[in-house]
Amino acid sequence: MPIQSHPVYAEFPAVNFTCGAGVAIFHVKSERVVLCYHTLEHYWFLPKGRRDAGEETRRGAEREGFEESGFRNRLLPLPVIHRQPQAAESVAVGEAQLVNVVEPIWTTLLPQSKRTQYLLHWFVAETLPPDLETRMGPPPASRAYQEPPPYPADLLMVDRLALEPDGYEPTRYENTGVDSDEANYMSYLLPIEEAIQNLGKNIMGEVIAVGWERIQARLAAESDATTSVAGPAK
Repeated sequence: MPIQSHPVYAEFPAVNFTCGAGVAIFHVKSERVVLCYHTLEHYWFLPKGRRDAGEETRRGAEREGFEESGFRNRLLPLPVIHRQPQAAESVAVGEAQLVNVVEPIWTTLLPQSKRTQYLLHWFVAETLPPDLETRMGPPPASRAYQEPPPYPADLLMVDRLALEPDGYEPTRYENTGVDSDEANYMSYLLPIEEAIQNLGKNIMGEVIAVGWERIQARLAAESDATTSVAGPAK
């Protein structure tokens, strides 16, 4: 596990600050994750990049995931341990605190130049179920990004996995990159441990490890809740 950095004070004007997002895209049913490979510079990486001007960060994570890997994806609500407050309106009406949330599981600060700071949020996502992939159809010729619907708040993950037939392979689209460098990217669905080994000792391997652990935690919690509701076997 990477050593957590100490909190810092820093200020940057807009001209010297860049915000981006990266994503680990899991095909949960087959226990694999999407990994990109730069065919000219020969290294593995998770898809990531700057958000577009005015773009919401979570949308930027999904878009970068698609453009750099060719796999459509949507962020997963997971039992992430975080420090964000509960919405005031939900507290006022006595709603239970959300357990499964879409929040970055790691955040990286990188110097982009001598004067410019890059802040990068890392999210966890899944490949799309086949029925949703079919409804969305092929990417448009205009190359405009098609944002998928979010993960349904009332959909148990075990029910989500049941939407896929055994042996289903998520669709990977060709030529989704937006510049000449991204044209050199390839992407693969790899077993979790193989992907972590290919990345080596860096934050991206930790993003995969933590993301997969949180997915398993959600599945286990839902299984326990279902068993509790059903009651003991007689």
